Amino acid sequence: MADRPIVVLNGHDLTIEGIVAIGVGDAQVDLDPAALERCRESRGFLKAEIDARRIIYGVNTSFGPMCNKIIEDSQIEALQVNLIRSHAAGLGDPLKYYMAQGVLAVRLNTLVKGYSGVRVELLEFMRDMINHGIAPYIPECGSVGASGDLVHLAHMALGIIGQGQVYHHGRLTDAATAFAAEGMVPMVLSYKEGIALINGTSAMTALAAFALAGAEKLLRVGCVTAALALEIFGGIDDAFDEDLHRVKPHPGQIEVAATIRRLYAGSRNITLRSNVHDLIRQQATGEPVFETCINVQDVYSIRCTPQVLAPVAEALSQIRQSVETEANSSNDNPIIIPRERKIIHGGNFHGQSIAFAMDSLCLVLPKLCTLSERRLNKLLDKNLNEGLPEQLIAGTPGLTMGFMGAQYVATSSTAEVRQLANPVGTLSISCNASNQDVVSMGTVAARKAIRAVSCAKHVVTVEVLADLQALSFRQADRLGGGTGRIYRALAEHFEVYDNERVFHDDLVRFRRLLFSSQLFADLSVYWRDEEPA
Repeated sequence: MADRPIVVLNGHDLTIEGIVAIGVGDAQVDLDPAALERCRESRGFLKAEIDARRIIYGVNTSFGPMCNKIIEDSQIEALQVNLIRSHAAGLGDPLKYYMAQGVLAVRLNTLVKGYSGVRVELLEFMRDMINHGIAPYIPECGSVGASGDLVHLAHMALGIIGQGQVYHHGRLTDAATAFAAEGMVPMVLSYKEGIALINGTSAMTALAAFALAGAEKLLRVGCVTAALALEIFGGIDDAFDEDLHRVKPHPGQIEVAATIRRLYAGSRNITLRSNVHDLIRQQATGEPVFETCINVQDVYSIRCTPQVLAPVAEALSQIRQSVETEANSSNDNPIIIPRERKIIHGGNFHGQSIAFAMDSLCLVLPKLCTLSERRLNKLLDKNLNEGLPEQLIAGTPGLTMGFMGAQYVATSSTAEVRQLANPVGTLSISCNASNQDVVSMGTVAARKAIRAVSCAKHVVTVEVLADLQALSFRQADRLGGGTGRIYRALAEHFEVYDNERVFHDDLVRFRRLLFSSQLFADLSVYWRDEEPA
């Protein structure tokens, strides 16, 4: 516990990596002293306004269309608890505990900005929950993403006040038991704190962070499998030439082409542009050539990878900016700005930015999956795979089936990712007595993105295993410097599939290796200046 790195929350610079690290327990949190001073100032100003008998929404009024109902001073704390209990109305399977912990961290970061008027004691309590491994139990369904994630965050707040259930080091238990085990006493909320906890976008934002982290890993692995496909099929390096991409200078295209080029650098499998015409002439005249088959151009799923993944890379970059901006925003209502002596009622809780970002993520994933699934099909089809065994069978064809069954999960998952590309951020439905007459559905979009990323991981996992199986029939010692290092790293965990074991077990093991480890956190470590493998 003590040796985990610390992410200091100040409301300004929480990253995707920070949210994920806090969620999975790889990092602790602390609170920036300057940020806490801002929070004390905000709380002091709010108290002065209440003492002056100002009418403030959600503090001494009710909520939504009942905001014209004034609450007596003696009831303003009960108001906050009643809000939480009534809105803790979610259904469905719970969020994964590490995602729920991410929700708690994002909400804490937004409150630390100092514009919500909550007590420092509440912030410190949320910090201690995270550091003691106590995550809220949050059902997945309930938010329309308009006044933020009211239902999801109400379940989070329910845990904070010691009611309902929580996860304690990943194990579901009742909140009172978890707090007692850590020597903690549940919070008793004061004015404004209930609405400050639940009125915001922190659930959709945390889910978006996890979805984006997975999508960025998928893009990196997609570049690796593209480079391996080029090597396995003895492809032509023309399609990745730097000058080719300079004349169509989409930033994502240039980035993807450069990554793949660096990975295969030094390969003795790839046909160099300068040799193509000579090799074709040799093949035409019957002269022996090393390559199985020489073509002027490779299929689109190999040759057009930079162009197809260009909008994927560019979209993910823009999505990162949107999600990190939201994670470091004040998305409460009302907003309290003490130095300007303002209490401002507005709509910062609306989740349309996250909804659009997650719909965009779901829109680009199908192309990444289609590339992967089509390359997989080329590996398995004896009419297309240029001399590899049909279905990559390591045994007797017919008696054994090789990768035939595994392809189905890749193909069906690709279809599911395509279906999930349909947007939900456009599906506003008026609710809350038409007070919330335009809603974002941002949390639905984020949940959909989590599902799409999960399905995409299925597809890419099958392709990686197929690449390794294919390389068992090729000369892996001819791989480029980067692809060679990656092959050796993966080969430590790989065993040729020969129908002697259940394929499911291989898939589960490799999916975990690819997406729950640091293996492809940074591809640049694989193209250091060394001799080719």
